[in-house]
Amino acid sequence: MKLLLRLLGVYICCSLLAPAMTFAAPLTYNLQPKQIAENTWVLQGKLEDFTMHNGGNIVNTAFIVTDDGVIVIDTGPSYRYGREMRQAIEKLTDKPIKHVFITHSHPDHFLGNQAFTDATIWALPETGRQIAQSGNAFAENMYRLVGDWMRDTESTMPNKVLKQEVLKFGGHHFSFLTFTGHTGADLVIMDHTTGVLFTSDMVFYQRALTTPHTPGLQTWLAELKQLELTSFKLLVPGHGPVVDDGRAYQQMADYLTWLDATLTSAAERGLSMTEVIELPIDPRFAGIALTQREFIRTVAHLYPSYEEAAFE
Repeated sequence: MKLLLRLLGVYICCSLLAPAMTFAAPLTYNLQPKQIAENTWVLQGKLEDFTMHNGGNIVNTAFIVTDDGVIVIDTGPSYRYGREMRQAIEKLTDKPIKHVFITHSHPDHFLGNQAFTDATIWALPETGRQIAQSGNAFAENMYRLVGDWMRDTESTMPNKVLKQEVLKFGGHHFSFLTFTGHTGADLVIMDHTTGVLFTSDMVFYQRALTTPHTPGLQTWLAELKQLELTSFKLLVPGHGPVVDDGRAYQQMADYLTWLDATLTSAAERGLSMTEVIELPIDPRFAGIALTQREFIRTVAHLYPSYEEAAFE
């Protein structure tokens, strides 16, 4: 009996200590800004899907330290990420954060807005409407996907509508390009001062593109050809490594062309969605992260419209 009581005491003690041990090491993104040009840093996300392990850190965000203050491009997937991004910026400069640009309405790009409410948060008009309509649902879904990383995160609206095409600020000259291929409202930012082009999710590189809100693969492909006309020294994709040449464009164009042709052919042959999902991925894309998973999702998102077109 005494032995049983002692064992019970140890069990109770360990049970009481377990929560403390669990929270002894708080969740952290351990963000490491990488300088890619003068006064320009990128925080590159993982080539993964959202998981409890990565906390949603699959996105590229960036910031530029100008003479008059800091410009932030996208705020990440959570309030926690936004706070840690601010801390990373403050380690490099004491200049205030003046402007934040949200490139589109997907949750990994704007759910860190809460950490930047003292700045002007810009977004395209349609992006603002999309966040107003779906932001809370996006946040709730992220809670389900990555759990405690999202604690205290709430969808926070941009506070300024971006309508102009240029901005001169702090010695930098920016151009704003508007596209629709990824979500229907996609902002691309060109910093002419450094030659860095921030394409956001109009371009994925070494990570399969996502399609839940695209108006169509052919639209995306056509706009990608327009975007290619913008010269740059460095290109920062929405997901994947920074490049200094056209290889990211080429990979995107090849994949979009193959994807559109595959879905068109499948619909014309009358294949079911299950049969399309089982089609092989072109070997050219074997090295791209999450290709099989995103292909399945794309079939679910887009194949019904291909079937409808083939029927008509």
